[in-house]
Amino acid sequence: MNEISELLKPFEAISLKEMDRVKLMNRMDTKFAFTTADLSRILPLLIAHYRVLTIEGTNTPHYESLYFDDEKFSFFKDHHNGKGDRFKVRIRKYVESNIFFLEIKHKIKGRTDKTRIATNQFNEVLPESDLAFVQGELNSNKNLVPTMWNSFQRITLVSKTETERLTLDFNILFEKDGVKKAFNQLVIAELKQEDLNRNSAFYQLMKTMQIRPYRLSKYCLGSVEIYGEDKLKFNRFKKKLLYLKKINHDPI
Repeated sequence: MNEISELLKPFEAISLKEMDRVKLMNRMDTKFAFTTADLSRILPLLIAHYRVLTIEGTNTPHYESLYFDDEKFSFFKDHHNGKGDRFKVRIRKYVESNIFFLEIKHKIKGRTDKTRIATNQFNEVLPESDLAFVQGELNSNKNLVPTMWNSFQRITLVSKTETERLTLDFNILFEKDGVKKAFNQLVIAELKQEDLNRNSAFYQLMKTMQIRPYRLSKYCLGSVEIYGEDKLKFNRFKKKLLYLKKINHDPI
C-alpha cells in the first residue's frame, strides 16, 4: 500500500492530542464500501477538507481486535434481527502505540455510544475488573467467549471545519481457529458525526460517485465468513454480503 501512503503525503497532519475535539464517543455513523482502486481516486479529492491522523510516524496504522459474544451469538443475532438496542464487545490493540482497550459499542436509537477502559493484553478470559466493566455496561451477566480475531489498517481523516471524523479501513482480515478470510480489495469507510450531516464533503463525494450508504459491521461480516450457515442464520445479510464480495472480486 505504498501508493496509499504517497497519496496521503499532501494532507496536513493531525496528532492524537489535537484530535481530542472530535472523540465523538456518542455519534451518528454512516458506512460506505468501495474498492481500493476507488480509494486511490477519492483521497486526492479530500485534501482540501480533511487532515490525516499520524501516529508514531505512520498515517496508515495497524489495528487488531478480538471480538466476544456469548455461545448463542446474541450480539450477532441482535444485529441481524434489526434490534435497535444492541452491543458489540471487543479488545482492540492500537499496534504502533502498543495500547490495548476493552471497548463496548452500544447502538441505540440510531446512535453509537462507545465506552472503553485500558486493558493490558488480549485476554481470552476477561479478568475480574474487565468483566465487571462489561457486565455493568451490558447490564447483564452474559458468559462471553472470544469468537473472532480481526486486523486491518486504517486511515483517519479529521474535518477541518466540522465535528467529523472519517475512517477508511483496508487490508481487512478475519480469523478464528485457523480459518481465515481476507478482504484485500475492500475499503470500509465510516463517517462519524455529532449529528447526521449530508452536506459533509465526504458524504457529497459519495453521492457524486453514486456510492450509497450501507449497514453492516465488520463483526457481522467476519462472523458470517468464519462460521457460515452451519452456525449462523444470516438471510437478511445475504444481499449486502454479495455486494461486499463483488467489491472484493470474490467468486460469487
